[in-house]
Amino acid sequence: MAAVAAARAVSLGPGLRGLPRSLPLVVILGATGTGKSTLALQLGQRLGGEIVSADSMQVYEGLDIITNKVSSQEQRLCQHHMISFVDPLVTNYTVVDFRNKATALIEDIFARDKIPIVVGGTNYYIESLLWKVLISTKPQEMDTKKVIDRKVELEKEDGHALYKRLSQVDPEMAAKLHPHDKRKVARSLQVFEETGISHSEFLYRQRAEEGGGPLGGPLRFPNSCILWLHADQTGPGPSVPPVYGLEVSDVSKWEESVLEPALEIVQSFVQGHKPAAVPVRVPHNDTENKRSYHMCDLCDRIIIGDREWAAHIKSKSHLHQLKKRRRLDSDAVTTIESQSTSPDRDKELEEMGPPGEELRPSV
Repeated sequence: MAAVAAARAVSLGPGLRGLPRSLPLVVILGATGTGKSTLALQLGQRLGGEIVSADSMQVYEGLDIITNKVSSQEQRLCQHHMISFVDPLVTNYTVVDFRNKATALIEDIFARDKIPIVVGGTNYYIESLLWKVLISTKPQEMDTKKVIDRKVELEKEDGHALYKRLSQVDPEMAAKLHPHDKRKVARSLQVFEETGISHSEFLYRQRAEEGGGPLGGPLRFPNSCILWLHADQTGPGPSVPPVYGLEVSDVSKWEESVLEPALEIVQSFVQGHKPAAVPVRVPHNDTENKRSYHMCDLCDRIIIGDREWAAHIKSKSHLHQLKKRRRLDSDAVTTIESQSTSPDRDKELEEMGPPGEELRPSV
């Protein structure tokens, strides 16, 4: 309801009618509770845009409260897409499915001379829209016209055998994956089986394309405008489109600190001008190893890259596992100490005699 009230408080104005058009893909990023949905709603109303959710859980029907979906009332204020259209019993909905549907929607929004506003929730969903980072493989068709997904078939096989096969056909990709991550191992094998080219070679080719970089192939939508709602000073990674930070620590200054700067930035993109706002920049370390190999025993995960490892050891999931391990270690020490001071243990020590008794020679 707060988003509704905030959106209504904004005067709609004439939007961008009459301006020379070079419509951008607007992406709004930020942690939970920073106001991403509110800003998207306000921009959508002001600029005549449509909102595309990029949340891996909001695609499912139901689960409205725990996934923090926008209300039906908020959705009536501005057209929303990619929300509540997958049966929650479906277990094989993937980022490729999301990418295919969402990119088609974005192209349709552009074709209708409107601005698509992607609201982030799941990073790899957003990455699949921004960069050409995924490899499309076609499902096989049997004589009975039954379509099968090779990846699903592979996942039914023994995980150890799958990993061994991947190590033989694509050792580089195998070295980056955990042997127990059957889903990713099966995906890499699927790529090789259906294309004849290793998954790692595909990724090299994507990055080598004009406009490609460490994060993948070229930008899918070159005129991308990223708005990042933040309350700290952690910066984005390298090789990304310009990211404009919007400070949300003081919600009482929402319009002057968030909404008005966001409108100015997007309008500059539309008009083909460079925004007055300065993109967020982070120091780049030339010695940083993007392919370093790290094994986290606590989380049972393999992490590739120094930056990714530094982020992982500060992540909530890793810190949770660390806390859990320390608690278990503490419980184990307590158990040992309690056993050493139990009545049975005292009796046992008494029967053994004083220290060194067993070393005395018999007379």
